[in-house]
Amino acid sequence: MAQSSGKALVQWLAAALFIALLGGAQAVALCNIDTSQLKSCRAAATGEHPPPPDKNCCDVVRQANLPCLCKYKSALPSFGINPTQALKLPSECGLSTPPECQ
Repeated sequence: MAQSSGKALVQWLAAALFIALLGGAQAVALCNIDTSQLKSCRAAATGEHPPPPDKNCCDVVRQANLPCLCKYKSALPSFGINPTQALKLPSECGLSTPPECQ
């Protein structure tokens, strides 16, 4: 029972994160960043051939608690975000991708 409520919490947090990402809600502090900051990375994580992340996106990636954010990767496709592209952002910004993200 506790496991299913944990899954529900993760799903709710993922939904809140990506609603904020899309601009439909107030920003939420999550994984050391304000979720409204994630908008700067949207272009680099969507589509088949996204552009590389810009400086603003990389600043957000460097500030974020990446292992924490990686917990939400399973929800990415439902928000039009390509998980493969999103998981490349740390390395494209000069960081190591945490093992939790792979």
